Formats: sequence, structure tokens, C-alpha cells
Amino acid sequence: MAPTELPFAVRPERTFAFVAGVEKYEISDSWNLRGPARDALRFTGWLTGTAQVPHENIRLLLSPLEPDALDWSATPGLAALKDTYRPATEENVKAALMKDLADREGDLLWIFWAGHGYLLERDMLLPYEDASAGLTQHLNLDSMLHWWRTDTVRRPHFPLQAAVVDACRTDAPRGSRLNFGRTDYGGGLTQPWRHQFRLYAAREGEAAKNDTERAAGQFTEALLAELTDRPLPEGTRNLAEIGRTVHRRFKELHERGEGWQLPEFVVDRGWDGCSFLDVPGDPDGSVLKAGRLDQVAWDGLGETFGCRPLPRCTYDAYAWAFKAAGCTTPVHPGLPADTLMDVARDLDERQGRQEDVPLVLPFVRFLAQRCEHADQAWSRQLREWEKLTRERLGVPALPPPPPPPRSTVLHVRLDPAADSDRHFVRMWLRRGTTEVIWESAGQPLTLDQVKDELFQQLNCISLRLEANAADGEDSVVERVEFDVPIDQLNEAFEQWRVPRGTKGKLSPPLGVLHEVVVRCPDERHDVRAFWLRKWNRLHAHGGQRPSAVRVVHEAEVVDALAVDLSADADPACVVAHTTGTGTQNVLDALHDWGVPVAVWLRDGPVRDSAQQLAALLSPNRAVTADLDVLALPRTIRDLRRGALAGQSADGADQLVLLWDDPDYTTDHWSLA
Repeated sequence: MAPTELPFAVRPERTFAFVAGVEKYEISDSWNLRGPARDALRFTGWLTGTAQVPHENIRLLLSPLEPDALDWSATPGLAALKDTYRPATEENVKAALMKDLADREGDLLWIFWAGHGYLLERDMLLPYEDASAGLTQHLNLDSMLHWWRTDTVRRPHFPLQAAVVDACRTDAPRGSRLNFGRTDYGGGLTQPWRHQFRLYAAREGEAAKNDTERAAGQFTEALLAELTDRPLPEGTRNLAEIGRTVHRRFKELHERGEGWQLPEFVVDRGWDGCSFLDVPGDPDGSVLKAGRLDQVAWDGLGETFGCRPLPRCTYDAYAWAFKAAGCTTPVHPGLPADTLMDVARDLDERQGRQEDVPLVLPFVRFLAQRCEHADQAWSRQLREWEKLTRERLGVPALPPPPPPPRSTVLHVRLDPAADSDRHFVRMWLRRGTTEVIWESAGQPLTLDQVKDELFQQLNCISLRLEANAADGEDSVVERVEFDVPIDQLNEAFEQWRVPRGTKGKLSPPLGVLHEVVVRCPDERHDVRAFWLRKWNRLHAHGGQRPSAVRVVHEAEVVDALAVDLSADADPACVVAHTTGTGTQNVLDALHDWGVPVAVWLRDGPVRDSAQQLAALLSPNRAVTADLDVLALPRTIRDLRRGALAGQSADGADQLVLLWDDPDYTTDHWSLA
């Protein structure tokens, strides 16, 4: 492989490094291992030796079992660090990575870590020296690397970043005494001009071999054998080549029964915008049939995806890719990443039952179909990439993606008449297209009159849909959406009793027969950008993303709440455990900052804690962990059918769902 040309000359004086080696852990003596501290010193020896990086640019964190046994003699620069290294504790790691180094004016950042490692929901967790059982403190490497790629780190610092990790990637033990919790460092907007190269010692689920007698990691040994004689520019420029060589060496060890892990490359399109992978087939590359993408495919995909934000249908495309390849969708909720390239990379690391079908192909085909109406040019690019890749890799024809689901929604818009408690009313039906079906024609109505007219229209619609339905097509109105002024949000629309059957007999409430939501789009004129951004992100991740949901307690209803809600594309849903003016203040804040979905209890909490309201909506786990926001209208309807909805002392249904869809606004249809 030819060396990659970097966008600028890599200079030692503008190169910085974070190097950690953890051998002892407070959690238990059984965690102790020999080798990581020595590996960290050997890597630092290359940096301060052949690479000529000034020792002042290196932050060395060590937690050695035998400090006096360490050899500092490799280079003068390494010897100078003997009295300045610090233990690899949570405080020291965060101070070095998130404060000290982030403020330095450098071009290239190296991150090297040797020690224990675990996977939790695909995130790489690296425990600190001071990790304990009750709170197993750790560096979430994936979250940290995301933080380093965002504008949180000031421009133009560190456009090149390389992470090398000699640690296991086995799943975190379930049901054990360990408590890793959740660590997310956040960050701002991803900066496409920043490039990251990652090389891990093992694939997901694999352990990294450590030679206790020689106190050395097998992976670090192989890596340093390639780096030792290379100066910094060459070592950086040839990282892809070095990674391939190390990978081949481990494959040979594996075949001889002398090793079990295979180093894994996670490359953000490389330094030059291209990914690299071992091309399946015979040694000369003549066999192109593959279960993974080849180099040409990654190059084209990088150009096609570019820095495009996630389309709304991304999660649907991700889930369908597994179905098209004959396997089940991964159990983790939502998408595994925040960029199209990272989602594609996740798919390529997996494999369906059809070994000759890379999962990225059905993913791209789905995107091409669903995005055709919104962006025909991009859809054509996707289709062309899929066609060329399929033909080159010998992949059979793919089944067509399913059409978008079609629902039937009845909208009821209420505009207050001046100086009265009556409303001008318009109703329209959305079923693929939008059709106005009734309006009050300048005559304002009371809410009781609106109720009567709504029931008549529901009956007429049901009869019409049934008469025109194709075989097997559902002919019912799934949802009724009330577009109302903000002071009408607490009207108990879902409790309106629908007349049925014998004269005078009432059926269950409207909210049991249909999904019932309230909307207040007129309050969002000035925040459409926030509103649409949160809605798009919610859909792109399939409605399931821990950060998409925010539970607000009474004590959190302060001026800063609005700022928190506006910070980024999350949260998209607020669960308000508040009362009276507290609830009103929450509603004002979410309308001011574009949060499209909210759930609350009409007369305030009737239970003892926010956790109980959360459990009502998401009984298996915490609400922010697994609540499917896009399924909330159906979830709440099902709760009402099971008599599980939030109820007051007299048994009245109290749950309210605000569901403001920016795709279907009615600002230009005001009847007032």
C-alpha cells in the first residue's frame, strides 16, 4: 500500500501525546496485571526517541505494580519524565485529556492506553486505577474521541488524532458487583476536518493477550516492532500500512494457535478520506465476492456520504438491512453512531446469514428509496454506488425496501373566537395526502359542539375508508390530533365519551379508541430551526436514544431549564413531573426552544416520584434508557386500554401527550 499523503507536514514540536499504563486497581488485587506500565514506557520511548517528540509535550500516567522495576533509560526524554508522571486516576486522566491537552496548540495528538478494557453497549470502557466496585470509574474512550472531534476543542487544534489501545474488548459483566454506570462527555458539533485513526488490540468480544513473564502486551510488541525505526512523519503517514502488517502478523499467530485476538482498525476515512480493510478473496484480489465492503466501495461511500447529517429514515434503513440479510436487528436501542459513515462501519463489522451480502448495501438501497423525494440528486448517487458495488463484489439482487408506513390521522384545529369561550374549527384528514373535510364556516362553536361534530366526522370517515379500502388495508382512524392554543393544552380531549350503539349509551373515552395527542404549533413560529432539528434527530435514531428524553422535576424548573433544552438536538421529549405553574413553565420552555414532544399529568403528579411516572411509560428500565419516543401515542393509548394510565383519586385519566410534528403545521389555515 502506498503511504498516505497528510494534509501538512507532521512536526515533532507540534505533536502531543497522552500515554497511560494501568497495572494496579483499587477494586481488587485480582485485577492487577503486569505489562501495561512497561508498554506505556516503550511507546513513550519511541515518541521521545526516533519520533523526537519533546518530553514536555507528553502527559504520562502510570499505575505500576513495581515502580522501582521500571526502566527509564531508553531515551533522555523518557528519563526526564520519571519524576513527572502521575497515577492513572479519574481526576488525572480528565485533567490531562479534557483540560491540559485540549488547550495546547498542536497538529497531531497520540492517545495510547494499556490496561483492562470492557465493552458496554459497544462503548470502549477503560477503568482507572481508582475504579471501585460500587462505582467502577472509567474512561469512555468512544465518547472521549467523539468529544475530541467536535468544536469543543478549539479550531485549529489537532486536526490529526491517533488512538492506540492495548486492552481487552470483552463485554462488561452483567449482574456482577461492578457498576460502570453511564459516562458521556457530550461535545459540540463534529468537525469534518478533524481525522481520527484508531487501532485496538482486539475485536469486539475478544481478550487481548498479555505476556506476564515478559511483562508485555502481545499487541504492543508487534506495533513497536513496526514503529521503532520510523521517524514521526513516516510512522504517522504509514499508520494504515503498519496496521495491516500487525493484523497479518496476528492472523499468522492465530493460525498457529499462538494468539487469539485480531487487531481492529476503526478509521475515519483515513488521513486522506479513505477507509482501508482487508479485501476478501484470494491473495491477488481476483475473487471479489464478499461479505464486507472493499476499498473501492469505501472510497465511493465516503464521497457519497460526505458530512451529510443523518436522514430521518436512517434507523429504519439500519434495521431493514438486517432483515434483508436474514438476521435480527441488534438489541441495543437506536443507532450505534451519529454519522452515516460510522453507522455503515458498524454494519460492515457485522454479518447476516447471506455471507455474500455486505449489510451496508441494503442500508444504502433503503436510503436511496426513502430520500428520493427530498433529494433526487443524492438518491441517484446512492443508487449508482449500490449498483457498481453489487456488480463488482458479485452480490445478488436485493429485495426492494418496504414503502413508508401510512397512517390515518384526523386533525382538529381550534382557533379561539374573540371575547368568548367558543372556537372556530377546521378538520382535515391525513392519509398519504391531506384533505380538508369540514370547517365551521365562520360560526364559532362551544367545545361540546366541537365534540358532537368530531364524532359525526369520525363515523363518516370510517364508512368511507371501509368502502374504499383495498384487501387487507386498515380502514380506521389511528390518531386524533388537536391543534389548540396554549391555554387549551390541559383540556381533557382524551376523555371525551364517544356515543355508540343504543341511544344514550356511551363507549369508552376517545383516548381508548384512538391515539389522542395535543399540538400547539402556533407557539413555535420563531424556533422552527430548533424544532425541526430535534424532530429530525429523533426520527433518524428511530425514536430510541437515552439523551432524547429529559425527565424534569419540580426543583429543576428554573431559568436555566430553557437553555438546557436548547443546547443541541437532544432532548426531543420532556417528561414533566411537576405541578401547577411548574408544569406551565416547563411547557413555556419547551415551546420557546423547539422540544416537539412532552408528557405530563394534567393535575400534577398523583404518584410519589418521577420514577413512577417514568415506569408507567417504560416499565422495564429507566425512562431515559429505553423509551421509544416515536411509539408514545400508541404506548399511551395501550396504557389507557389496559386501565394503566395516570389517574387521579376519582379515576380520571390524567396523562397528556404533546406531539408537535413540524411537517404538518397549519399556520396558514387560521380561521380566527
